[in-house]
Amino acid sequence: MNAPAENMAATRTHAAAHPTHVFKMLLRREFWEHKGGFFWAPIVAGAIVTALTLLGTITGSILLNKAKHREEIDWFGVELNGKQGLEAAREAVGYGGDISLLMGIGIAMAVFVFVAFFYSLGSLYDERKDRSVLFWKSLPMSDTQVVLSKAAWALLLAPIVASAIGMAIGLALWLCAAVSLFANGIPVASAIFTESHPFRVLLHALSTIPVYALWALPSVGWLMLCSAWARSKPFLWAVLVPILAATVISWMGTLPGISIPHTDVWYVLVFRGLMSIVPGTWYFNENVGENGSSINDAEDLARAIDLTSSWQAFATVDLWIGAAIGAAMIYGAIRLRRWRDEG
Repeated sequence: MNAPAENMAATRTHAAAHPTHVFKMLLRREFWEHKGGFFWAPIVAGAIVTALTLLGTITGSILLNKAKHREEIDWFGVELNGKQGLEAAREAVGYGGDISLLMGIGIAMAVFVFVAFFYSLGSLYDERKDRSVLFWKSLPMSDTQVVLSKAAWALLLAPIVASAIGMAIGLALWLCAAVSLFANGIPVASAIFTESHPFRVLLHALSTIPVYALWALPSVGWLMLCSAWARSKPFLWAVLVPILAATVISWMGTLPGISIPHTDVWYVLVFRGLMSIVPGTWYFNENVGENGSSINDAEDLARAIDLTSSWQAFATVDLWIGAAIGAAMIYGAIRLRRWRDEG
């Protein structure tokens, strides 16, 4: 007698599960399962670098104090060549503070690149390998929701987490540099707080994430497609196929009557196919940023962290064609997951 009522209650419960709630649950699931890579890996790397920096700071301070006792260094005797020299010294100290902040973000992003690469590559292969895909397919969630939740982590959420952790690492390195400057009595040491730009650095890091999400689509899409398709060794398929394809096409250029644009072939197949997962590679596009420029002083650094420089990538055909191809490959991964459920 109670069975129909229970079935109706179950039906009502199932109907109450809105697709957005399911998607949020899937995002949480990805974080729970990959918390070590997304969260702890950059923290551990940052802690190691901060500890080594602190040891280097202590060692440097000891050596400087010994030099001062031997009267080899006299900070009070340093002449800053008037107002212009003082401003130049303050800018240089602030420049060092910005470098410390950028180093922290760079460390977290370096870890993120490896995490995102292997996460995308194993995102759909691992669940087939351990047969957990059968359990997840028994739940009321679509293949589209599952694949898109994994793509969202690789393209959006993981870089946001890495940027936040990177900023914390940068602040720790920034404080180490400040303590070192004050402890050694270096002139204009206070400029590290007044001339640095922590908010601009953080805002720039966050502003590049929409660019990254579109720019990295071909790499993430290719890795997820290989993850959904390969029955074994997805790494070899993902890496060797574009490299061998580029090699064969380049070799065809040796045949008489055939002209191959080697640079374009390797750029499309290997660089955009595999290396686009590295943040900042959009600067290799000739229409983004100032090509050939190097960071030699505070003005160069200010231009490098200009908020609009990364957004120039939105005006390139390269980004949109790559995004369309990447989206098509993610669609292919969704279709493959639907039909390929054995390990």
